[in-house]
This record gives sequence, C-alpha cells and structure tokens, in this order.
Amino acid sequence: MLLLAIVLAGSFTVLTFGVSWAQEAPVIKLPDITIGEKEGDRGKEMSKMLHFVVAMTVLSLAPYILIMCTSFIRVTIVLSFIKTALGTQQVPPTQVMMGLALFTTFYIMAPVGETIRRDAVVPLYQNEINMDQAATRAVVPLRNFLLKQTRDKDLLLFIRLSRQRPEDFKNRNEVPLHIIMPAFIISEVKTAFQIGFIIYLPFLVIDMVVASVLMSMGMFMLSPMQISMPFKLLMFVMIDGWGLIIENLVRSFKM
Repeated sequence: MLLLAIVLAGSFTVLTFGVSWAQEAPVIKLPDITIGEKEGDRGKEMSKMLHFVVAMTVLSLAPYILIMCTSFIRVTIVLSFIKTALGTQQVPPTQVMMGLALFTTFYIMAPVGETIRRDAVVPLYQNEINMDQAATRAVVPLRNFLLKQTRDKDLLLFIRLSRQRPEDFKNRNEVPLHIIMPAFIISEVKTAFQIGFIIYLPFLVIDMVVASVLMSMGMFMLSPMQISMPFKLLMFVMIDGWGLIIENLVRSFKM
C-alpha cells in the first residue's frame, strides 16, 4: 500500500507539472510554406531577375562604353600628343590629363545624354514604355553620334569583314551597331593622329631651330631638349594653347 501510494503520488506530480508546463509554454507557430507557386508570381520574379541581370551587365560594360563609344578616344590621344610635343614627361600629371579628357567628354556627349534621358529614361520611370522600348530609344542618339564621326571607308571595311555587302543596306542607318562601333573606333584613332600631327609640327620646328643653333655654336654636349622646352612652353602659354586645343577638339565633332 505504501509503494502504491508513492507511485500514485509521483504520477500525479508528473501529470500536474506536465499540464502546467503545457499551459505556460509559448505557442510556436510555423510559417506557411508553399511548395508550388502561381504562374503570374513566377513570371514577375523572373522578369525582376532578368532586369537585374541586364542592369548588372550594363554597369560592368559602362567603362568600356564610356571609353570606346564616346569622344574620349580622340580627346585623350590629342592630349597625349600635346604632352609629348612639349617634352614634359611628368607635367601635367597623367591623372590631370585623364580628368581633363573625361570632363571634356562629358561636355561633348551632354546633348546625346540629354536626348537619351528625355526619350528613354524618363518615359521608362513613368511606366509609359517597357524596358525593350527604352533600350531601343536609348540606342538611337548614340547610334547617330557614332555614324556622324565614322568615315565611309572604315564602315565599308567592317561591312566586308562581316561577310556582308554594302548593297545589303539601303543607307547608313541600317548598318548594325556591332559594325558601327569598331568602325567608329578606327575613325577616331585616325582623326586623333591627324590632329596630333598638326599640333606636333610647331614644336618640331622649335626643336630643329634650337638644335641647329647649338650645333653652329659647337655646343654638342648640351641637350637640345633642355634648351627648347622653355621656348615651347613660352609659345604654348602665349597663344593660350590649352584653350585653342579644347575649343578645336569640341568643334571637330559633328553633332
């Protein structure tokens, strides 16, 4: 009887503790997990993911687009020619020259950027057009800019390299963008070298005159570059060389 009383008391205690713990224990609700999903939700998620991938791709290609599809090529090559013609290796610093080329490019490309913003970016954010229409509209101003700077000879070269005939296109506007871009780059490099050659001639004349004077005076041990560089700097400053170069660079682009 004593053993039975102990067992019953223990069972009662355990049951009472269990009931009270169950009453005081917090209720844990599991989140609703849906294995399947509707087609509409899945389509929206895929569309957002696709837009994200396209945006990341454009951002990764942005530096190359800025360098190769704008006026940056011509500007930076011409400024490099000026630095070489002056004979100053460290002045102005490379960072200053690249900064000048970059902001000059922003100035030249501002009308193209404004057209893209007005015709493509603003309607897209106002939900007037979709992403595909915005991309189509954004390409048009850039395409027109590239075609205006591209020579017919370079354009025909890449048309032939793509195994197509010029007769396949009614006009220049029908040429694909992947043909226009390399033709534009070649044209810009050629134009920049022509401008650089014209800029280089006056400084070359100064070097020749200084070298001839030193040879006539018998100063063979004195470097002509050390003597001619102050004269070249003086001439460049007197004619306001930086202003003339930037002005003619901007005017050389067909807008």
